[in-house]
Amino acid sequence: MSDKSAVSTTDAPPPMPVFSQGVRKGNILQVSGQGSVDPASGDFVFAGDVKGQTTRVLQNIEAILKAGGASLDDVVMLRVYLTQREDFGAMNEAYAEFVSTRTPSGVLPSRTTVFTGLPLPDMLVEIDALAVLS
Repeated sequence: MSDKSAVSTTDAPPPMPVFSQGVRKGNILQVSGQGSVDPASGDFVFAGDVKGQTTRVLQNIEAILKAGGASLDDVVMLRVYLTQREDFGAMNEAYAEFVSTRTPSGVLPSRTTVFTGLPLPDMLVEIDALAVLS
């Protein structure tokens, strides 16, 4: 018997039918890559605005973490995928504002940033998260 379970919430956009919003096994929670889709409307938001997209993406991740019994303070790794190198500064600014206010331990997650193509033409950023719960 496995302690592996899907994590889902209506406070984040539904995943495609081929993966889960998040998966928890024991004290590990992996959140699938998120784009800037508003869960209430199902619409892609902040086209052309990497700061707005980054904030919406992190809100989606935070909702899935919460559904799995975690918070951003439990996150040990965030992986950021950007389509344009010139968006790094703006993404980093939005990221810093969001993450630093949600890590009361004072220990920020590790992070990797990769420049790549993303599934939708308007997507400027996608982020996934790995959390370890106590």
